[in-house]
Amino acid sequence: MEFTAIACNLLTKKTDCLVITLGSDAEDNPTLQSIDEATGGLVSRLKKSGDIKNTIGSSLLINEPTGLAADRLLLLGCSKNTLNEQSFLELTSGLAKKLTTLPINTACVSLDGLQVESRDEAWQAQHLSRQLEESSYLFNPFKSKEKKTTSLKKITLVTASRKVLDTLKKKLNVGRAIANGVNLARELGDLPGNICTPSYLANQARTLSKKHPKLSCKVLNEKQMKVLGMNALLSVTAGTDEPAKMVILEYRGGKPSEKPIVLVGKGVTFDSGGISLKPGAAMDEMKYDMCGAASVLGTFTTLVETELPINVVGIIPTVENMPSGTATKPGDIVKSMSGQTIEVLNTDAEGRLILCDALTYAGRYKPKSVIDIATLTGACVMALGSHASGVLSNDDALAAQLETAGQTSGDRVWRLPLWSEYDKQLKSNFADMANIGGRSAGTITAACFLGRFTKNYQWAHLDIAGTAWNSGDNKGATGRPVPLLTQYLLAHAGQ
Repeated sequence: MEFTAIACNLLTKKTDCLVITLGSDAEDNPTLQSIDEATGGLVSRLKKSGDIKNTIGSSLLINEPTGLAADRLLLLGCSKNTLNEQSFLELTSGLAKKLTTLPINTACVSLDGLQVESRDEAWQAQHLSRQLEESSYLFNPFKSKEKKTTSLKKITLVTASRKVLDTLKKKLNVGRAIANGVNLARELGDLPGNICTPSYLANQARTLSKKHPKLSCKVLNEKQMKVLGMNALLSVTAGTDEPAKMVILEYRGGKPSEKPIVLVGKGVTFDSGGISLKPGAAMDEMKYDMCGAASVLGTFTTLVETELPINVVGIIPTVENMPSGTATKPGDIVKSMSGQTIEVLNTDAEGRLILCDALTYAGRYKPKSVIDIATLTGACVMALGSHASGVLSNDDALAAQLETAGQTSGDRVWRLPLWSEYDKQLKSNFADMANIGGRSAGTITAACFLGRFTKNYQWAHLDIAGTAWNSGDNKGATGRPVPLLTQYLLAHAGQ
């Protein structure tokens, strides 16, 4: 979609659909008053008759409105003039769903009179374009009868002040870039495991790197990983015919001397559990066990589009976890790249085994910070549901920055403790550590495991097991936490 911002007279603006928001007090919305007068009091009459239900998510479409140049008028309910962040996101999400189902090519949106607590007009613009672009996503490459995509091509945001036009246009494009990253992550997540293999993810990274001179890609094969001592990672891929890959993306937008931020994404393209086989019910959803990797590729897509002046490294360890005669067995002991030994008590706790070697590799970059992203534990789903991702960190400042980025982006996180008492649950009689810490506090002990490989730098772990995809009738990848990660990078770039 194309996004722009203008200052104009809405009464004479030609567009397929003009969108006006309804607050609790029409006197605070000059635009709404002028629309009401131009239409002969139509809005007032509809309010009085009860045809307009002024609640978030409600809307009323009026075709060929008298007194306006627009072909349609969409009245958008918002309950009150000042909303909190989540209510605004709910509002724009509902608007996006409505506009993308209409037979229109253009839309003109006015948010005049609407305010968001502690947020400015630029913040509103970024989230409006992001929601609209995300709503255009439709995954149907394997449908014999393909569904029709939206016809909406251009959205114009109207502002009362010409002074902010340049800022709004920039933020609209940032929102679109974030949505493009989200939609790529959704597409990769929704692809079946027989298509989206480790080799497929590696090829996607290579293709992305060719689109921008500041982005480079390197892919390590199993032989190279063996030389590096990545035996923890290789123990996961021992039971499958699909070769493992280690993808390294380097985005150089900052000064050569500037330390990079490193993003590490778990890329298990299908997780059967290995010898510790998962139950059959909903096992198809284990194609989503690579959503951490997908979020890294999505974030780099946004980086390429926004050209942020920072250095970022993406590391994607990607494997398939399958049972066979060559698969790793419970009780086997492996030596990680760091030299620490691991007793594999459960082969279904495989994500941490590939991440620990990737996190050791990340130390080579002497990073400013390292964030790993993984669909790691069902325990996180039980603790936080699908609303917030779990965050655990060895650095309070980094954790706070992620919490702020989550609140700003609407892609929120909740911090869990990383205390030594939990770390003791990883004790093994036969190796330096076990790969599981028992049934209690599973999300925390998984992070404690990863923390043993991140002693030399600032590190945070994002458990996205509850937020990376939806189940049920609306099954599909969400693209989270691309908005969170991008907002974190925007903040570091001073934007």
